[in-house]
Amino acid sequence: MAKEHQEVEQKEYMQAEIPGTEVGEESIGTIKIADDVVTMIAGYAVQEVEGVASMVGGSSGGFFGSKSAMKNLSRGVKVDLNEKDCKVDISIKVKFGYNIPAVSSQIQSRVKQSIESMTGLNVTDVNMHIAGITMTEDEGEE
Repeated sequence: MAKEHQEVEQKEYMQAEIPGTEVGEESIGTIKIADDVVTMIAGYAVQEVEGVASMVGGSSGGFFGSKSAMKNLSRGVKVDLNEKDCKVDISIKVKFGYNIPAVSSQIQSRVKQSIESMTGLNVTDVNMHIAGITMTEDEGEE
């Protein structure tokens, strides 16, 4: 039980700290962005790309079209944050017939642009892991 509590406490500290708004020459505070927020941003960005059948890993249940899609945005996304930089690993299945390098490239661009514009973090890597292809949409939601 103590180990579980320790892991929860550690997760709270895994966040990016960005200098806050400055008024004149004086800073009025910092902005802390939890890694879960960055993970959700990446999940939304992946969802927008044509050819993605599903996210792979993390939690159970479908990614697209399910009532619990909000909870599953982090499925298949791993984020590594340090002070101002961010590395992202994404695992997906691609729909049959789509060009895998093209889909991956679109995901990398959207994830990088979304995270950087919404958080101010510098995205250094967006690593893609293609776990498979699916013939039908139903297959992707397993």
